Amino acid sequence: MPPMPAPQLLALLRTMLRIRAFENAAEAASQGGVSAFGQAGGAGARVRGPLHLSTGQEAVPAGVCAHLRRDDYLTSTHRGHGHTLAKGADLGAMMAELFGKASGCNGGKGGSMHIADFSVGMLGANGVVAAGMPIAVGAAHAQKLQGRDAITACFFGDGAVNRGPFLEALNWAQVFRLPVLFVCEDNRWSATTASAPMIAGDGAAARAASLGIGAQPVDGNDVLAVHAAAGALAAQVRAGQGPRLLHALTYRVKGHVSVDPAAYRDAGELAAALETDPIARARAAYLALPGASAAALAAAEAEAAAEVQAALAAAGAAPWPDAEAAFSDVQTTGAGQWR
Repeated sequence: MPPMPAPQLLALLRTMLRIRAFENAAEAASQGGVSAFGQAGGAGARVRGPLHLSTGQEAVPAGVCAHLRRDDYLTSTHRGHGHTLAKGADLGAMMAELFGKASGCNGGKGGSMHIADFSVGMLGANGVVAAGMPIAVGAAHAQKLQGRDAITACFFGDGAVNRGPFLEALNWAQVFRLPVLFVCEDNRWSATTASAPMIAGDGAAARAASLGIGAQPVDGNDVLAVHAAAGALAAQVRAGQGPRLLHALTYRVKGHVSVDPAAYRDAGELAAALETDPIARARAAYLALPGASAAALAAAEAEAAAEVQAALAAAGAAPWPDAEAAFSDVQTTGAGQWR
C-alpha cells in the first residue's frame, strides 16, 4: 500500500489533536483545577460530576470517522467525546453541554454520557454498556428500508462483548444484512476490572465471525492502520454486503472516570501503553512523509489549543437553561398531571 499523502495524515492528526485537547481541558474542568490552557475550573465554570475520557484512544474515532459522510449515523458509548468530535459536532457546543449550559448541543440536559448531535448524524452517547448497539441496528434498518446508501458506525467497548445486546445486535444486523460497521474500541479495561480474564474465547472478532460477519483486528493506536482497515470495511458495508466488525485494540490511559486515579492498575502496564501513544506515533509518521511541514503540524496543535480555550471561556460565561426547559424534550403523559 502506498504511503498516505502528508495532507491527509495531517487532517487525521488535526482530529486527534482536537480530541486530546478537548479531553485534557474537560478533565481539568471536572476536577475543579486549572487546565493546560490556563482556564480555571471555579464554581461558576466547572463540569459537574466526573467524565469518562477517551484520552489515548484518539486514533480509533479519527481513522473510522474519516470514512463517514454527514448523512451516515453513529452511536457511541459513555466514553463518547472523541466519537462526537470526529463525526463533526461543534466543539464549543459540546463543551457547553458538559458545563450544563443552555448553549450546549442538547441544551445542557444531556451532559457527557448522553451527548448527541443529530445534525451530523451522531445519535448519542449512552450511559448503559452496549445500549448503543440495538440503537445502531435500528438506525441501519431504517437506512436500508429507505433505500439509502448511508451506513451506521456503532462504537462499543470490550465490556459490551459479554452483554446480551452485543449478540442480539450482531445477529439482527447479519440476518437482515444491515449497513452497520461495528467498531469494538477495546481499551483493555471494563471500569475497574481488566477485561481479558472476563472474556471467553478470542473476543469480539471471533464472536462476530461465528455469526458470519466479516471481522478484522487492528492496532487501534496506529491511525494509519485504523484508517486503512476501516476504509475497506466501510466500503463493503456501503456496497450492501452486510455488517462488518473492526476490533481496534487500544488502551485506556486514564482511570474509569476523570477523578479516578486508577490505583488498581499496574504502573508498568500503563508505562508500556504510553510508549504507544497514538498521537506521538502519527506525528512521527507525518514528519517522515515527503511534503510534511513541521510548521503546519505546530499550527494544528496551536489551533486545537486555541479552539478549546475559547470553548472553555464561552461555556463558563454561557447562561444556565431556563427552568421551563425541564419540560421540553420529554414525552407527554396526558392532561398535565405530570406538572
